[in-house]
Amino acid sequence: MTSLYVDADACPVKDETMKVAGRHGLKTILVSDGGLRPSRDPMVQTVVVARGADAADDWIAEHIGPGDICITNDIPLAARCLKAGAQALKPNGDGFSEDGIGMALATRELMQGLRDSGQITGGPRPFSKADRSAFLNALEVAVQKAKRQKA
Repeated sequence: MTSLYVDADACPVKDETMKVAGRHGLKTILVSDGGLRPSRDPMVQTVVVARGADAADDWIAEHIGPGDICITNDIPLAARCLKAGAQALKPNGDGFSEDGIGMALATRELMQGLRDSGQITGGPRPFSKADRSAFLNALEVAVQKAKRQKA
């Protein structure tokens, strides 16, 4: 069965993910280093990992598999999920792909260097209603694809 893994620290679409999962009868695993209120829904599992920069990412990468879906903004985690045969989506609905992950990793490294040198000081634009809507559409498409893959 397809499972949805959520890199839950600072994820703005946890509720939306659980609603889509509930509609399809899918298990949702919220992975965080703390601060999440456990859900009463038996199909929602909350995993609390030790504090650390990549603890949640490592847990997800070790458990995700083919036909599963990860919700994350973390590009290296998305790369690990794709390598495991899973799909990966950003909370704004943008998907990661095998063809584009190398460029995404390279761009991430370049931008990190520019931020470290002080040449870029701003952050991403604020999360919008349009982003939330795009995510819901993209997640629905990803779930349908995963169901076909698991069948």
